[in-house]
Amino acid sequence: MNADTAIQALGALAQDHRLAAFRLLVQAGADGLPAGAIAERLGVPASSMSFHLAQLSHAGLIAQRRQSRSLIYSADYGAMNALVGFLMENCCGGVACTTDSACPPQIQTEKERNAA
Repeated sequence: MNADTAIQALGALAQDHRLAAFRLLVQAGADGLPAGAIAERLGVPASSMSFHLAQLSHAGLIAQRRQSRSLIYSADYGAMNALVGFLMENCCGGVACTTDSACPPQIQTEKERNAA
């Protein structure tokens, strides 16, 4: 993944309804959900939900397929993993991380936070 693709994906997720829809689709699994069910569960008008789903689709984070008369949306786990991988690729100082050496979170002291 390159920086432009990551920025587009993060931009698509930087909105309440889109983030909630993406998280719902991640939970739904590969079967996905129809657009109407997503709108209903999130309490968002169907027309607004269509706009938000289009933004997520354009960013490559979700896929859509037609099933009879319904559009079914599902999370693109490959794109999600690529985004997380892009964000984490330098977590071990540019060296590939191993499962045994997960990057520990950096904990700042109050003094360090105030100095920044």
